[in-house]
Amino acid sequence: RRFAECPEAGGKGDEPAMKVRVAEAHEADEILRVTNAAYQVEKFFIDTDRLDAARLGALLAKGVFLAADGMAGCVYVELRGERGYFGPLSVDPSRQGSGTGKLLVKAAEDYARAHGCRFMDLRIVNLREELPAFYRKLGYAETGTEPFPESEPTKLRCHLICMSKEL
Repeated sequence: RRFAECPEAGGKGDEPAMKVRVAEAHEADEILRVTNAAYQVEKFFIDTDRLDAARLGALLAKGVFLAADGMAGCVYVELRGERGYFGPLSVDPSRQGSGTGKLLVKAAEDYARAHGCRFMDLRIVNLREELPAFYRKLGYAETGTEPFPESEPTKLRCHLICMSKEL
């Protein structure tokens, strides 16, 4: 089942629009590849990969990953009653700047809305200074902060910024 199409994201001229669908279990290695490649940008403050097989398995037990155009990008979505949660949002580095991230956010919102959610939540690390503005442009507002997980040692002090949007 598709949750979003975006003709301006990747489609040029006669090329088809990007399509987003629920990823399947056999795509776990591709989810790990694209997510860890996308999050290389965080190596300045954290040494670990964003996802490993164990963390991916734990996420898949609670939610789904949506994938754009094969695996140009993916996003995790979890349903929590009337609230949806998404993250990590990952776009293959070769496709960043193509609109794939915005398309995946829209697909995550559509997925949550289709399952009865009225709000969407996300968390971002404060050290990624470009992210609050990106999400504000998509309608998200900052709602507070949380400590960065102690289970993930960091090179720099940091915390999480919580953001939400009414769907």
